[in-house]
Amino acid sequence: MKQALKDFKGFAFSGNVIDLALGVIIGAAFSKVVEAFAGDVLMGFIGAIFGQPNFDNLTLKVGDGRVGY
Repeated sequence: MKQALKDFKGFAFSGNVIDLALGVIIGAAFSKVVEAFAGDVLMGFIGAIFGQPNFDNLTLKVGDGRVGY
């Protein structure tokens, strides 16, 4: 059991797990930045150019069903 714990500790602190954790954190932060840019800046320009867009009723009809997007 001690050897397994020692091996896991060596793996966890070798850099691979830390790099993965940093990648997840940076990815989540970047996602929020892109979401804010698209929602506030980009949609503001679209609203200013084309009028206030309404995306509530956008649907795709597939057979008898409707898919909202």
